[in-house]
Amino acid sequence: MNVETTQTEPVTLRDKVRAFVETDWVGNAILAIIIFNAIMLGLSTSDNVMAVAGGFISVLDDIVLAIFVIELLMKLYAYGLRFFTSAWNIFDLVVVGLGLLPDRQGLSALRGLRVIRAMRLLSVIPQMRAVVQALLDALPGMGAVIIMISIVFYVFGVMATLMYGPEFYEWFGTLGRSLYSLFQIMTLESWSMGIVRPVMETYPAAWAFFVPFIIITAFSVLNLFIGLLVNTMQSAVEEEAEQEFEKLRDLVKSETDLVDAHVLALHDEIKALRAEVAALKGGSDG
Repeated sequence: MNVETTQTEPVTLRDKVRAFVETDWVGNAILAIIIFNAIMLGLSTSDNVMAVAGGFISVLDDIVLAIFVIELLMKLYAYGLRFFTSAWNIFDLVVVGLGLLPDRQGLSALRGLRVIRAMRLLSVIPQMRAVVQALLDALPGMGAVIIMISIVFYVFGVMATLMYGPEFYEWFGTLGRSLYSLFQIMTLESWSMGIVRPVMETYPAAWAFFVPFIIITAFSVLNLFIGLLVNTMQSAVEEEAEQEFEKLRDLVKSETDLVDAHVLALHDEIKALRAEVAALKGGSDG
């Protein structure tokens, strides 16, 4: 009977640090601190809160920042250059670096960007990851829709400037003003009483210009955006389900292969036992 010996590589300090930062409780603790820091930064915008507990909030802010720095240094040591292969790690590095900037005039606003770390929640919750992935996958399709709606806006903007600019300079005096006014009309924000009806008092047939614009932009083009997002998200969900199914099928196959190997080993052992029994019977008969 052959006995196989296996050599295990020694566990280094880097391996221990990597295993520590990858544990679930460390990740959950960091996320809890991120949420706490976001809430604390929100409280720091209140003059009343800062007048009562400004010093305490500043101390907590320094403690949280120190925890973030320690976490980042541990990841840098644990992963080495592989740290920079993750976009979220680079994002954390930039945000923590902004938090280390001196709190002086012109730079204090940059330190407030640390609240963006709350967006790391997107990388932890699977449903949010699916939404973000769907948005990224829909960008190419959105590009075509954006180009189309830009052409529509430009055409209608030039027409509105030429037709209504002389009488309503505030809304349509220049191409830029016309585009902004048309964007307001597209969002259906105070479009009727705020813009269109005053224009119709001077140009009664102006409805023939604005109604088709609203139908084309607010109803048709924006629905294209929604359709693209829904289709892309559905594809992402189906792809994730397919990946889970493949993992399950590979797991079942590996377990089946393991059982087959055990059965073959038992079969070989039974054959060997039968041969030994036959040999013993033959020896006793002789």
